Amino acid sequence: MEKNTQIYGLRAVIEAIQADEPINKVFIQKGLQGQLFFELESLVRKKGLSVSYVPIEKLNRLSQSNHQGVVAQVSPIGFHDLETLVEKVLNTQKTPLFLLLDGISDVRNFGAIIRTAECGGVDAIIIPKSGAAPVSADTVKTSAGAAFRVPIAKVDHLKDAVFYLQASGIRVTAATEKAEATLYHCSFTEPAAIVMGSEDTGISPSLLKTVDAQAKLPMMGEIGSLNVSVACGIFLYEVVRQRTASHGEAEKGLKNISDR
Repeated sequence: MEKNTQIYGLRAVIEAIQADEPINKVFIQKGLQGQLFFELESLVRKKGLSVSYVPIEKLNRLSQSNHQGVVAQVSPIGFHDLETLVEKVLNTQKTPLFLLLDGISDVRNFGAIIRTAECGGVDAIIIPKSGAAPVSADTVKTSAGAAFRVPIAKVDHLKDAVFYLQASGIRVTAATEKAEATLYHCSFTEPAAIVMGSEDTGISPSLLKTVDAQAKLPMMGEIGSLNVSVACGIFLYEVVRQRTASHGEAEKGLKNISDR
């Protein structure tokens, strides 16, 4: 069941942060002062939460109630600790598949990616705490409910997540047009992770330096790039193709069809 996606009021937001509620973003009125405000600011910094300082008119649009200069948007789902999640996946899956999203900012693209990830057998999604689209009601709707089925971990820095995955025996491949090799020259039959970049700037250069491999999609037309959710789907289903073929399932499926 979907949680309330908004909390307002200084004390209420402070208590929500202290209780580790999955907060997407905190909106604070510009020029706000007072002890509770400074306590809230300290908590926001400590937890690494995304925050925007906005005019009171913005807060009035977000909440018709007495918001006291603060409104927090809360995710309808809970998030997982990275190390605990990776350990659980490794203990239950022989060839796990992780998906890292670097700065995907559009909630509908995010939702579409989560939906495809669930269909494509992704075991976990990893996103940064800041600079990413929130898991909002729109995200959940676009994902067709898949946001409740694929575990999502939020981390301070994706580079640290890449290092942790690599130390756990996961090969990390970045989807980038800067690559020399195409997707179809990569092997995904072993434990793997795929990194997808933001809609406008792609994967950050510093993150690209940490991955094990880079791959691009061959482009046949005049337009130089695909929508990120479409590109992600192509990458994930190349993983599906390779893994089903490596287990003989593709051949078996073709035989079953021919026997009908």
